[in-house]
Amino acid sequence: MKKVKLRELGHARAGDKGNTSVIGFFAYDPANFHLLCHLLTADRVKGHFQGMVGRVQRFEVPSLQGLNFVMEQALGGGVNISLALDPHGKSRSSFFLDMELAVPNETTLRRGDP
Repeated sequence: MKKVKLRELGHARAGDKGNTSVIGFFAYDPANFHLLCHLLTADRVKGHFQGMVGRVQRFEVPSLQGLNFVMEQALGGGVNISLALDPHGKSRSSFFLDMELAVPNETTLRRGDP
């Protein structure tokens, strides 16, 4: 097993609406999709964003090798009323990609093995 940052396994797109942040994650290599489905649970993502989000739901999009995470109570009441400097979903996607996962040594990475 090796530890890698999520950004080595895929890319993310994010957005926000009201007090909800949405992050879509897409595997670079379709062969890694099932592994990512196993490792990237809603509970794990909620733990990574500990104290920053409320309920987290995960939706699978197998045709795109993607996972969509909907995070409620995530933006300090909404980006237009929050006193936080930059709670927008787009900045959250970068933090999301910093999450570390333990994956099998043979897992294909985007930029090669670290």
